[in-house]
Amino acid sequence: MTFRPAVEADIPLIIDLAQRIWRASYPGIISAEQIAFMLNSMYSEKEIRHQLSAGVAWEIAEIGGAAIGYLSFRRDDERGLKINKLYIVPERQRQGHGQEMLSHICERARALGVRAALLQVNKQNSRAIGAYRKAGFTIVEEAVFDIGGGFVMDDYIMAKSVREEADSAAGGGGFEAGQRKH
Repeated sequence: MTFRPAVEADIPLIIDLAQRIWRASYPGIISAEQIAFMLNSMYSEKEIRHQLSAGVAWEIAEIGGAAIGYLSFRRDDERGLKINKLYIVPERQRQGHGQEMLSHICERARALGVRAALLQVNKQNSRAIGAYRKAGFTIVEEAVFDIGGGFVMDDYIMAKSVREEADSAAGGGGFEAGQRKH
């Protein structure tokens, strides 16, 4: 698997991937109405362009030159590296690619010199939670976010120390729940 930075020309690809992935993965977790609302707001051309211009990193995951997923992240000086998005097309799920993507993003976090990587995951998304736990992430908090349109995201905040060796040598621990600012 290879990763390449997404550019504005990739916006239609990202939107297409998101539509395919979300419509296959989220029924039974959130309503069809909420899926449509979130796709329209989080994956509009305008929103992705805004994030790219604001310095939010977007990357396309590829195998043999074919896009199989995408990820998005940003450095949060207070908490570490915030993984905004990490998605794989349904036909490539459960093949170890998610673990590769998580490993890649943790390497990026280390390269940026942050202590932890963190993410949000829907409390009902047991497959994703299991994958994150397998990669060493732990639940550090529960949070409900009002996203508008009468919808909320009812999530776990999960985190993983990405500087475990340095933390152990210095006598420090990993990410602590109290580090999150409300």
